[in-house]
This record gives sequence, C-alpha cells and structure tokens, in this order.
Amino acid sequence: MSITTKTGDKGETSLLTGERVKKGGLRVDTYGTLDEVNSALGLARAFADKDDVAERIHELQKNLPRLMADFASNGEAEPRITMADVKALENKCDDIESDLPEEHEFIIPGGSQSGAMLDLARTTARRAERCAWRLAAEENVAESDMIYLNRLSDYCYLLMRLEEDIYEDD
Repeated sequence: MSITTKTGDKGETSLLTGERVKKGGLRVDTYGTLDEVNSALGLARAFADKDDVAERIHELQKNLPRLMADFASNGEAEPRITMADVKALENKCDDIESDLPEEHEFIIPGGSQSGAMLDLARTTARRAERCAWRLAAEENVAESDMIYLNRLSDYCYLLMRLEEDIYEDD
C-alpha cells in the first residue's frame, strides 16, 4: 500500500472510525499537535545525556499513540487512556519532583539540547491542551484524556529539569 492515497487532496481526512472530517478541524488539530509533541520528545530522547531521562521519554512516547488515537476517534468509544494512566503519570511526576528542590524563579530553557527539546515538547503539549479544550466545548472528549494531557506538559517540564540538573537557582 502506498503512503500516497490521494484521499486527502480535497482537505478531508479519515478518523479511526472511518468518518471523514475537515483537516482544519479541532479534532485533527489536537491529534496533529500531539504528533508534534511526540516528534519533539523523539529529538529530546536522541540528544539526552542521561540514560534515565531517555528511558522515561521513551516510555512516555509509547503512550502518545493511544492518546492521539482517542482524539482521532469520534469521542464515543471507550478511551484508550484511562484514569490508571493518569495516575501512573502523576506518580512519575511525583517521583521526579520529590528529588528536586522547590523552585523560586522561572527557568530559562536551553541549558542543553535535550532540555531545550523537552521544553519545546512542554509548550507544544500546552498548545495541544488548548486545542483539546476548544474541541471539548463542541464535542465529546474523555475526561481521562484531558487530565492526561494536562499532566503531560508537567512531566515534560520535570524531565527537562532532571536532564539539565536544575536543582538549585542558577
């Protein structure tokens, strides 16, 4: 099967349900933005100086296709991302945060290549979340997806701090 299907030449694409939608729609914008997050995470993982951070990024990347699939559906199926996934991500955040001192000022991104890419993933995840909230105002979106998406940017931020050894005010 060729990657060139020509089915999107008129500005429409298919959701996982087979439903045809406009490529500029909020649902497509949301899962497309999550695809950008995954790309930024891939770059961060490729440049990570710390094996632990690279492994954590890779584990996170394994969940993103399920989150994207939830947004690439019509919102009526059982979500692939569950509250158990949300709790697992929260536990990972807690694990990292427990080793970091309290912050007292904003961190300027760019202390390392991987850290800068993790910050890009964080800000792109925030954009995906804004898209998702606009979508949720018009269509059904699983609560677990919305919460997971909110935690995703927090986790990217904590991974950036871990990668760059940002433990104290610099």
